[in-house]
Amino acid sequence: MIYEIFIKNDAWLTILKGLLVTVEISTFSLLCGTIIGVGICFGRMSNFKVLSILAQIYISIVRGSPVLMLLMLLFYGMFAGSGLSPVFVAVVTFSLHTAAYVAELFRSSIMATDKGQVEAARTLGFSKWQAFRFVTLPQITHIAKPVYQSTIVNLIQWTSVVGYVTITDLTRVINNIASRTMQPMITIIGGLLIYLIISYAIYGIFALTERRGIKNVNN
Repeated sequence: MIYEIFIKNDAWLTILKGLLVTVEISTFSLLCGTIIGVGICFGRMSNFKVLSILAQIYISIVRGSPVLMLLMLLFYGMFAGSGLSPVFVAVVTFSLHTAAYVAELFRSSIMATDKGQVEAARTLGFSKWQAFRFVTLPQITHIAKPVYQSTIVNLIQWTSVVGYVTITDLTRVINNIASRTMQPMITIIGGLLIYLIISYAIYGIFALTERRGIKNVNN
């Protein structure tokens, strides 16, 4: 039965193509969302009050909105008839959505850093940029890493709704195979296992980098 569902008639190739679409959307959304999120974070912490308020409003609206509704709003509303590919619209949607979470993550990490160490570095002659690079940034990275890896996993899970805008991702492929084979239980469990493997691979990568960082410090 496993052969009939996942291998026969090149079903595994179809699953692989859907998986690659999921990885493509997730990767580009993470990169763009992180860059945008850092910008929004600094806007949120800016002394320019209007910019800070606008960043706060953006974060509040996007974080409070279901990602599926945001995706449908952009695809069937703002970008309807634009000729843009569904994958591009999905990347835009998840980038904007991820940016709101990343902005708050970095802001809370910055606020949790030890300001006394920065002041000590400044008294030793460090410039603001040097103090940020060598004192603040390592602390931010350490504080934000556990939540950031969860954000990546959540992003991959969020992309499972892209089938609503005609994108054939992993979830939609699994759904199509389940309908064709009339074996929804086994097929869905197989798809769930693939998502779990991806998620724990990400946790493993972060754990490996953490161990290497500790090893380098000890050396």
